Amino acid sequence: MVSLDVTETSKSLAVAGGYVSIFGIFSYFIKEKLFMSEALIALLVGIITGPIALNWFDPFSWSDDQYYLTHQITRVVIAIQVLFTGIALPKRYLKKEWLSLVTLLGPIMTTAWFVSSLLIWGLIPGLTFLESLVIGACVTPTDPVLSNAICKGRYAEKNVPLHVRNIIVAEAGANDGLGFPFLFLALYLILIHEPDHPRHSIGGAIGEWFYNILFYQIILSCLIGAAVGFLARKLLKFAKQRQLIDHESFLSFGVALTFFTLGWVGIIGSDDILCCFVVGNSFTWDDWFRLETEDTGFQDVIDQLLNSAIFLYIGAIIPWSDFSKYSLSPWRLVVLGILIMLVRRLPWVWALSRWIPALKTTRESVFAGFFGPIGVGAVFYVQVALDVIPEDGTREHLRQVLLPVVYFLVLTSVVVHGITIPIGKGGFKLARTMTMSGSRNATGANDGMVSRLPPPVELPSRSQTQSISVSGHDGTPMTLPLQDHKLGQPPPEFSADRDRIRFGDPDPDSTTAATMNDHKTPIGILSRRNSSENVGDTEPQEAKANGDRLSATDISTSRPGLGESRPSRIWVEGHDIVEESEDGETVRVIRDGNGDRHEDEHQRNKD
Repeated sequence: MVSLDVTETSKSLAVAGGYVSIFGIFSYFIKEKLFMSEALIALLVGIITGPIALNWFDPFSWSDDQYYLTHQITRVVIAIQVLFTGIALPKRYLKKEWLSLVTLLGPIMTTAWFVSSLLIWGLIPGLTFLESLVIGACVTPTDPVLSNAICKGRYAEKNVPLHVRNIIVAEAGANDGLGFPFLFLALYLILIHEPDHPRHSIGGAIGEWFYNILFYQIILSCLIGAAVGFLARKLLKFAKQRQLIDHESFLSFGVALTFFTLGWVGIIGSDDILCCFVVGNSFTWDDWFRLETEDTGFQDVIDQLLNSAIFLYIGAIIPWSDFSKYSLSPWRLVVLGILIMLVRRLPWVWALSRWIPALKTTRESVFAGFFGPIGVGAVFYVQVALDVIPEDGTREHLRQVLLPVVYFLVLTSVVVHGITIPIGKGGFKLARTMTMSGSRNATGANDGMVSRLPPPVELPSRSQTQSISVSGHDGTPMTLPLQDHKLGQPPPEFSADRDRIRFGDPDPDSTTAATMNDHKTPIGILSRRNSSENVGDTEPQEAKANGDRLSATDISTSRPGLGESRPSRIWVEGHDIVEESEDGETVRVIRDGNGDRHEDEHQRNKD
């Protein structure tokens, strides 16, 4: 007899897998046409399918200690996100934008903490200001998971300037780990009143905060992160250059590095979240790993799965019944949420924008100030605070209101930032349109406005032959014609094939070859600095149907010592330029990434 096996695991997998599958079918339309945040949709689905509505899955039944489970889940998700954030930043970004980050993470973050705490103290009855500082510290950091909603996607890439997206994700990655000093300063001041705590004075609490939080957690985690990232980069380069690592392991190295850092730094009790962010920056300090993996889409896949899973989970565990308990009321929470969204950081980013070089205009300052979302990081800090707040009844009201207040602010932020993304992006689009159209009048003269666009440059429209100079195995210089290209038309962006790129395959269809030549040129390939693993989706369908080959004319080279010219093909394989014979056999490596010269392969075989 067939019997059903309805378990929480099966129901949870069915809900999560069904959501990701159905959302994936319409994801382009939802994110690129409606500009809806995937975090908002996942949160709503979690609410509908969770215990409050359909009760298809119930995370509260997964573990006897719900707080510990939530703590570990959010810890892993945030660690992966902040390390990926560090990897995604440009070369030496922390060094270039140090002033912007110091301003955002110093005075602005501190002001946001005090302002949030004052609002909580004024609107939530029964709390002291010291207790309000604990709740305010939980919602002070901006969330790296939600920040991806405004910094990724084709519309964001077109309408939100790159420098604005970079500073938003950099701040979100850094301040998620820097929330510990704010949280533990308030907690240590609370703990001095506990009989079993070793410090019973304000001076003792401040001293404990300095050596335990500032030095051991913040400074030590930064030093560890810089060292781990540096060593990991050197080891990975060593393995890549000597072909010791395969493609799959290369792509997954970032995730493995996250788990390694999270585990060991967590064991010693330092700030593992901040350490992961520093590891990501140190790991890709020279931009090598980012350029090697930017076209693979692996990190985007991980982001998608983590965002969907964590916000489904948060939607299911929101404590709806607590929003009207413990002297709380819905109107107080709604007013608090609105005020937090408006004054928590927006006025302060705008006021200090002159010390934030990454934000170049007032509009950019307002945009970055408003989009400081509260999300997974706040849920994580709630669990950290609950582990430290005394359970002897002296801070019972704080323990009761901490979770519902923070969860309501997370809900408010996800909804507000999720539905206002189109407004923010549309504002940038309108601003750019007005700047471009207003920079010149009908006669082409400036109307007293400074144009940000570069001056027009006249380029010749006739085709010119491009060539590349290489050296043979005996040192004889050779000039290889690559491709005719119209200099009046810049070559479009090209993404490399998974295994290797070649230019020189003849195409019997001259019409197709001409079309392909307009879209893919060897100059565009070499300028991208792509490795052999990079994959892209920008190729036309005709190219994919023909195995992603570049149509070009055959290259005839005169081989020294052979006394004749024969057709050959030139391949770009990783950082090597390889010559291949007409029958598909590798003849020689003309140049590799180290500048070494290699002998003719046939000649080596003979010897």
